[in-house]
Amino acid sequence: MESKQKSVVVLGGGTGMPVLLRGLKEHPIDLSAIVTVADDGGSSGRLRTEMSMPAPGDIRNVIAALSEVEPMLLQLFQHRFQNGKGLSGHSMGNLLLAAMTSVTGDFYNGIKEISRVLNVKGNIYPIANHNMFLHAEMADGEIIAGESNIPLANKVIKRVFLQPDPVLPLPEAVEAIKQADIIVIAPGSLYTSTMPNLVVPQIGDALRHTNGKVVYVCNVMTQAGETMNYTAADHIEAIRDHIGVDCVDSILVHNKPIAGDYRKKYAEENAEPVIYDTDRLIEMGLDIIEADIIDHSKKMLRHDTKKVAELLCSLV
Repeated sequence: MESKQKSVVVLGGGTGMPVLLRGLKEHPIDLSAIVTVADDGGSSGRLRTEMSMPAPGDIRNVIAALSEVEPMLLQLFQHRFQNGKGLSGHSMGNLLLAAMTSVTGDFYNGIKEISRVLNVKGNIYPIANHNMFLHAEMADGEIIAGESNIPLANKVIKRVFLQPDPVLPLPEAVEAIKQADIIVIAPGSLYTSTMPNLVVPQIGDALRHTNGKVVYVCNVMTQAGETMNYTAADHIEAIRDHIGVDCVDSILVHNKPIAGDYRKKYAEENAEPVIYDTDRLIEMGLDIIEADIIDHSKKMLRHDTKKVAELLCSLV
């Protein structure tokens, strides 16, 4: 009798998530991605507003990361139009997702069809099948609406929340978390890419009650307007403040110094290496997984997709 493949679910959005998925898809696991749709900038934002559909951008990047097709087809899918009235700024994949949503009458069905056409390995679930809007309450009480506006306010964020309230999550996404052996919270903008998934009430509940291990892959750098001066434990603290104490079991951190040329590049954006405060993490009852997890061949600081995937799969 063949043993069932272990299931790994990754939650996130933004740039950090596809990096993780590209490594994980090479492993013999049952892989699912649960992706935020709260993005409101650029092409995604325009399609959201004009077609009342959830934001396709983060989903598009996840499809690209998990698909196994000719490079040319992938290049086409990720192509962004530079000119053309009305077309300029749109990416081909976003337009395909918008079209498929119209054809099938449903965003999630549209994703499933495109995944089939592009030979996607694993399941892709939008966090919700309807449009949603991210808001942040700042430490001074001001409320900022819109995912792209939140970091621009450059204030300390107290909490983020979604409208409409309640957001109805995709039932398949909730079920995937309940059944998973490992749930990975992907790195990315903490308040605008990571949190929009976690603050959907049933998702937070599922994370607290799943028998699977919940691992947070910690950001390597802080981000201006979101996590200035945050340590690794501060990232976990923020997640706990939003969805409860018993929601994350382990944290994966980069444990080597960041080279000077990276630091210089990021200093221009007011970003610094995330300090990895072991004692506080241990006090918080977290299992710590530490390694050199940076891809040293990249110009910007990115997680090493192979190393991170191996570390995560070794937990299964």
